[in-house]
Order: sequence, then structure tokens, then C-alpha cells
Amino acid sequence: MSLEAYAKARNDFRTKVMAHKRNRNVSLGDHVTLIFEDEMTIRYQVQEMLRAEKIFEEEGIQEELGAYNPLIPDGSNWKATMMIEYEDIEERRRMLTLLLGIEDRVWVQVAGFDRVFAIADEDLERATEEKTSAVHFLRFELSPAMVGALKKGAGLSMGVDHPNYQSTLDPVPLEISGSLQRDLAG
Repeated sequence: MSLEAYAKARNDFRTKVMAHKRNRNVSLGDHVTLIFEDEMTIRYQVQEMLRAEKIFEEEGIQEELGAYNPLIPDGSNWKATMMIEYEDIEERRRMLTLLLGIEDRVWVQVAGFDRVFAIADEDLERATEEKTSAVHFLRFELSPAMVGALKKGAGLSMGVDHPNYQSTLDPVPLEISGSLQRDLAG
């Protein structure tokens, strides 16, 4: 949408996106949240960036699309923004050093199949040798058999298996599982 059209539609669109996101957010323990992205969540993010940066020229719009479009699942995977959240700044700093590598230890599991660990930060490295980042971008690549099992009602679980942070959500609530299934082809 143009900036003018978005300004008119923004409140209604935001309300719709926030309701949509409720079934795409997964808390893994008290400090890790996965926000599963899709076309709607990314469209909202792009529109907000264009609005905030007052970008209206074709080149700038294409740059934003180029940055965000890779976060849209392509039918065989899920893509998520992982946020590591600690309210206290000092605790956050300490934990980000202790959680080095956590982005590679986040998993999803379709009932009857092995865990699928995230492929993290394909666009650029977000961790250093000393600490991890508070935000990571994850991709979970599912096999056709896993997709088929989910479409037939197989259960879904998720978790983090890191030496300094473990959490499992089993099962993933049906409203979230159902929302994620719509990202899959077949």
C-alpha cells in the first residue's frame, strides 16, 4: 500500500494482524518466544518500516521487500523470529553469554518423527564468540512425510535443548498448530 493508503488502513490492519499473531506466538519457558512469520506478519512489518522510515520510492521499497521476503515460509518450512527476553539489563547481558549457541538448539517435532533443529540466521551471523544475540531468525525444514502427518492430525511439540536453557511445549496448542499447518503445502 502507498503511505497514504496505509495511513487510512493502519488501525484496522494492525488489529487484524495482532489477532492473527496470537496463534503464531510460542513461549518456550519464561525467556524465549518464537514468532512464526507468514505473508501477513511480514506484510505488516514491511508496511510499518516503510511508514517509520517514510520510504515511498521504488528502490527503497524493493530493499525492504528484499530484506523481509525471505522470512515468509515457502510451503515446506516454518520461519520464526526468536526473541530472548530478560527484563533486567544485567541479567540479560549475563544470560546472553550463557546462552551462546541457543539458536541452534531450538526444535520442532511432529509426532512419530525425529526433532527438526532450527537453521539459524541465514542472512547474517548474529552471535559473537562471547555472546548470542537477543534476536535470531530461524527456519525449520520439514520433510514431505512430516507435512503429510501434520495435515492428517499428528501432534506437534517444540522446545529448546541448550545446556543453560531447557523448555518443552508438548503439545503445541491446536489453534497454534492449525495456524502453522496453513503455511505448509499439500
